[in-house]
Amino acid sequence: MTLWRGGRLATLAGDGGWGLIDDGALLVEGGRLRWVGPSADAPPADEVVELRGALVTPGLVDCHTHLVYGGSRADEFEQRLHGASYADIARAGGGIRSTVAATRAASEAQLLAAATKRARALMAEGVTTLEVKSGYGLDAATEARMLRVARGLQTLGVDVCTTYLAAHALPPEFNDADAYIDAVAAWLPGLHAQGLVDAVDAFCEHLAFSPAQVARLFDAAQRLGLPVKLHAEQLSDQGGAQLAARHRALSCDHLEYLSPAGVQALAAAGTVAVLLPGAFYALRETRLPPVQALREAGVPIALATDHNPGSSPTLSPLLMLNMACVLFRLTPEEALRGLTVNGARALGRADRGRLAAGQRADFCVWDLAHPRELAASFGHNPLITRVFQGNPGGI
Repeated sequence: MTLWRGGRLATLAGDGGWGLIDDGALLVEGGRLRWVGPSADAPPADEVVELRGALVTPGLVDCHTHLVYGGSRADEFEQRLHGASYADIARAGGGIRSTVAATRAASEAQLLAAATKRARALMAEGVTTLEVKSGYGLDAATEARMLRVARGLQTLGVDVCTTYLAAHALPPEFNDADAYIDAVAAWLPGLHAQGLVDAVDAFCEHLAFSPAQVARLFDAAQRLGLPVKLHAEQLSDQGGAQLAARHRALSCDHLEYLSPAGVQALAAAGTVAVLLPGAFYALRETRLPPVQALREAGVPIALATDHNPGSSPTLSPLLMLNMACVLFRLTPEEALRGLTVNGARALGRADRGRLAAGQRADFCVWDLAHPRELAASFGHNPLITRVFQGNPGGI
């Protein structure tokens, strides 16, 4: 057993507030937190680590990424600066299809090498749990390759949740979206049988797939006992939130065009709203997600990097904390909960995101005095130590 003592703990253990414990301690055994409380009350331990007043928070949970892909789309950044919209670029053959071509051309080893660098960058800012989506293959072989690469990132010392997102865009070899959705559903059982799929996602949007098409895929997922997530209401209101709620989705992500009816549907279903300020910023969006309505309805709000090569090429979860506050007007506490407690909930992982007895021993030690400082500043990294299942380092 190891006792980490003498730190300022932001436990986030209650439903509100930081849950601060000044001069706090954590007892770690077998990769779990066995006890959390004031240092003066700490039980005996085999080993003691002195925190010397440093801030301790739960490990960060990045619940929405597209970390595995080939190629670059920096050219699209320039195109947007010249006035092209996300939809314009997609219609011209860019966007997701551009990354699909590069990903199909990449070997598994190449994809793993690139994804490893990206994962290490997230880990270096405190990420201990990471979601990785497929969706840049759009054929059975490449989707499987992407999911295997995502699973392979586990060896780095980060917990990886894999999400099947083959319903991301219509590939060039298909002219019929309904036929493609049938194919996506047909590939799913085999990938699930190989242990490659933790959840199923789709892009419900006017330039992707309709609610009716997504519903057919979600029905197939749920017949296999797999939870679902949804990219929804990013560019328009397609009623995706209501669809997600009907399927008891873990999360509904983006949500700039979320309607009042959609807010109520998420609240009734207990579905997490995942906000993605990196994509909002990079696409120069002006329509804000309805944060106040989500608050008033009691919908849990999570944050994520949405790392992808086109619309959110960031690898800084700490920057997302700041952007969520500046762009979306979240409070610093809401933002940190979004990258810990609610990020874990968006992945269906109730055993992390707080500093409390019984939780995984995933936590971060920061050279900061107060947790609000994590969101208030940007452009530097105050991480001292990242602890994953009780083991420090590993970045």
